[in-house]
Order: sequence, then structure tokens, then C-alpha cells
Amino acid sequence: MAYKILIADDDKDIRSVLALYLEDAGYEVVEAANGAETLRVLQDQDIDLCLLDIMMPELDGYQVLKLVRQTDDVPIIVVSAKGQDSEKILGLNLGADDYLVKPFNPLEAVARVNTNIRRAKGIVPQQHSAAALVCRDLELDRESCVLTRGGQPISLTSAEFRIMSMLMEHPGRVFTKQQIYEQGWGEDYIAADNSVMVCMSKLRSKLSDDPQAYIKTIRGLGYRLEK
Repeated sequence: MAYKILIADDDKDIRSVLALYLEDAGYEVVEAANGAETLRVLQDQDIDLCLLDIMMPELDGYQVLKLVRQTDDVPIIVVSAKGQDSEKILGLNLGADDYLVKPFNPLEAVARVNTNIRRAKGIVPQQHSAAALVCRDLELDRESCVLTRGGQPISLTSAEFRIMSMLMEHPGRVFTKQQIYEQGWGEDYIAADNSVMVCMSKLRSKLSDDPQAYIKTIRGLGYRLEK
């Protein structure tokens, strides 16, 4: 069963982006647009973690935090544009488990959710093989030649496996079509050959419904695996 995350923020766009990334990471998401609604959701539903914005109407995040901590120890990550140390200390002293400053990378938010869920649920992080390459929720075991995403196996051709191995060894690095072709097929690159484009398209579709979610096209240069 998926853990349920409450996103409490009056900014609809922020809620939508966070929901997209959290659902992609396997979480169930519930949303609240103000402090009073946040309290109602926490009282009525079994929430595993709350991302709590500070500047909300009706009740602000600090008021919500004080009230929740009177009866509930649900993990709470405060989300705020106020990045001063005094604000962070205030939030943590009121009972927040973590503090995330806006603007933030949604992947960092997911990572913090993962960490706090593991801590709260007593989950021991999976130990990766020394032969494994790990990037985000992808793991490539080079001994067994198996790629998994979130623990689910993904079938790869031999060329796709060699390409993913190169990309995952250097996440964030841009590789040209020539480098990708020579890695995948072990032959000299022919500029007119569209094998790389076809292969990368198929590989992307195996990784995600969003073609740019993992492997990003860098126009005029090549491809890179997003960190």
C-alpha cells in the first residue's frame, strides 16, 4: 500500500508539481489549500507525512503545526520562502521534522519525503551491490545486467544496457550521438544513421511516459541522464 502524503499549500501550481513528482515516486497524494482544510484532512484521513506551507490563509503553517503537535506525531516538513536561520529554528522547535526553503527542486522534496518516511516507519534503506549503478529510482546491476525502476525490472536490449551503463556512470554529463552509438553498438559512428535517435526514443518510453523525465535531449549536443 502506498504511503499517503498531504501537500498543504495555497499555491495550486506548487501543489500540482509536487503531486506529479510524488505520485511518480509511488506515493498517494492528498491536497489542502489552507490551514483549516489541512487540519480537517489530518483529522479525517490516515496521513503518513505532511508537506506544510507557512504562508496560508485562515490558519498559517505555524498555527497548524502547534495544533497538530498537541495530539499527533505525523512527520511534517515545513515548506517556506523564509530561509532565515531564525525561521528554520522556529519551525523545528514547534515540532517540524524538516524544513524546505522555496524555491526548491521537486526532486529534493521527494528525497526529503523519502528520508522522513524511512525514519518514521523504521525502514532500513536497501543496500546496493557494489556492481550496481544508482540514479534517482533507477538501479542498474552490471553483474546480472538488470535495470530496475523503483524495484520493478525493465527489459533492455544489449545496446540499451550498454548505453544506460554509460549514462548512469556519469549522470548529468552530456554524451554526443557518436559516443552513444559507439558505446551501444561497438562500431564507428555513421552520421546519417538514425539508430541512436530510434534507440533513445525506445529507451525513454521504457523508463517513463514522460520522454524527458530521465533522459534529456540537449539540442545540438546530445543526451544526458538527469540527476
